[in-house]
Amino acid sequence: MLKEIDTVKLIFGLKIHQLRRDQNLSFQQLSDRTGLAISYLHNIEKGKKYPKADKIIILAKALETDYHSLVSLDADKRLRPVISLLQSDFLKIFPLELFGINPPKLVELLSDTPDKVNAFISTVIKIIRNYHLQGEDFYKAALRSYQDLHDNYFEHIEQAVLRFKEKNGLPQHLPAPTEQLEQLLLKHYGIVVDRDYLACQPALNELRSFFSLARKTLFLNQGLASAQENFLLAKELGFQYLQLAERPYETRMTEADSFDKLLHNFQASYFSVALLMDEREMVQDVEAMAQWERWDDDAFLKFLAKYNVTSEMLLQRLANILPSHFDIKDLFFLRFFTGPDLQKFEMTKEMHLSQLHDPHANQLDEHYCRRWISINVIRKLKALQSMNNTEGPIVGAQVSRYWGTTNAYFCISIAKAGYKAAEDSTSVTIGLLVNDKLRRLFRFLNDPAFPAKDVHTTCERCGISDCGARAAAPTVLQHSRVKADIKKALEGMEQMVKAE
Repeated sequence: MLKEIDTVKLIFGLKIHQLRRDQNLSFQQLSDRTGLAISYLHNIEKGKKYPKADKIIILAKALETDYHSLVSLDADKRLRPVISLLQSDFLKIFPLELFGINPPKLVELLSDTPDKVNAFISTVIKIIRNYHLQGEDFYKAALRSYQDLHDNYFEHIEQAVLRFKEKNGLPQHLPAPTEQLEQLLLKHYGIVVDRDYLACQPALNELRSFFSLARKTLFLNQGLASAQENFLLAKELGFQYLQLAERPYETRMTEADSFDKLLHNFQASYFSVALLMDEREMVQDVEAMAQWERWDDDAFLKFLAKYNVTSEMLLQRLANILPSHFDIKDLFFLRFFTGPDLQKFEMTKEMHLSQLHDPHANQLDEHYCRRWISINVIRKLKALQSMNNTEGPIVGAQVSRYWGTTNAYFCISIAKAGYKAAEDSTSVTIGLLVNDKLRRLFRFLNDPAFPAKDVHTTCERCGISDCGARAAAPTVLQHSRVKADIKKALEGMEQMVKAE
C-alpha cells in the first residue's frame, strides 16, 4: 500500500521522466548536465529517491523548468490521469504487493502509455467517484481476488489447524465441544467468556461478539445457537494462535479501515471453519454425497448437525474443499437478505472463483431473478413459517440455466430466519458450473427428475417470455432491442441507397 511520501516521490519521478523524454535526453546526458549519478537519476524516476532542494534546483535548470513546477503535486494534461490515480485512494489502499505488483513499476508502465490509456485511467477514476466507491469496497474486492488467486484454499492455515489439534489433543474428525473451546481460550491465552454483558446494552444488541483486549474477555451475545458460539470461540482461537494483531474486535466488522484487518478477519474465520470441519472428513463426505443417485435435501442438512455448524460455514467449507480436492474451481458463493415483505432481496456477500459467473451483485437497483434457488428457498421458508412457525434451516437445489448463454450451474441454497428478527430471512448459495467433470462427480445430476430452470440475472434484463415470477418489466432488454431495431433499419436504408 502506498504511503503519502511514496506518492510524492512517484509524482516527482514521473515529472522528471517526462521532461527528460520530451527533450530526448538519455540518462547519461542528464547526468552530464547535472553532475548527478546515473543510478541516482534512475532511482528518482522510479520514485525511490526524493532529492534535496539544491539538487531539485539543478534538475530544474537542466530540464528547462522551474523549481515550483517540479515540486508541485499538479502536472500537465498528459500526466494528470496517472497523478490523479496516485492521489486517489486506490493505490494508497489497494494491497498491490499481495498480488506481486510493484507500485513504482506499475506507475512507470502507466507513464509510458499513450494518451488513450491515460484516458482509460481517467475514466476509471470517474467511475470510482460516481459510484462513491470507498476504501472498504476496494478491500473487499481485493480479498475476493486473493481468494480466487489461491482457489479459496490456504494450505498454511489448514496445516496450522492440524498442529493446533495435535498440540491440544483435539479429535481429528469431529468438532470439539463448546466447553473445550472455552477452556483452550482460558488455558493458553487467559481469555474468559462473558455471555451476559452485551445483552444488557441496547446499543450493542446487533453485535454477536466483542473481544476486549484490555479485559481479556470474549463477550458473546445471548440468543446465539450452539453452532454460532462454536464458530466465534474457534475464530478467537484463530486470532490468537495465528498471532493476528491487526484485527476487528467486534462481529460483524463495523468498519473495514485497512486491508490487513479484513484479511486477518478472513484468516481467523477460515481457521475456525477448518477447526470445526475436518478437511479429511469433509472430503469423505463429499465423496459419499457424489454417489447419491438422487439429490436428498434431508441428507444434506444432516451435515449441519454432524459438524454443529451454520449453513454459511458448511457452504464456505465446500468452497474450500471442492477446488482443492476435486478440481471443481468454477464456482460462486452468494448470501442474500430480505425483510418480512419479500419485496427487496439484497446480496450481502459474494465470491467468484476462476471467472465472474452469471449470478452477481447488481449496483443498479434492479430486481434479482426470482427463479434463483437462492430466492425460492427463502420464499419456501416463508410459506413454512406461516404454516408451522419453522425458522429453518431448509435446503433446496437446482440446475440454473442462464438465459442467453451456454452456462448452467448446480446450485445448493440454504435458508433460515434472521439472527435477531425471525421475520427477516437469509439464504446462502454455492453454485458449481455444470460440465462433464461435474456430471461425472455427482451422479444425481444425471437424474432426469433433478430440478432445472431457465434463469437470468435481473428481471429488467431478462427475455424469458413465460416467466411466472417476474418482479419487473424487462425495461433494459426492451431498450436494447429498440436500439438494435434502429441500427438494423439504418443499415437497411444504407443498403437501399447503394442498390440505387
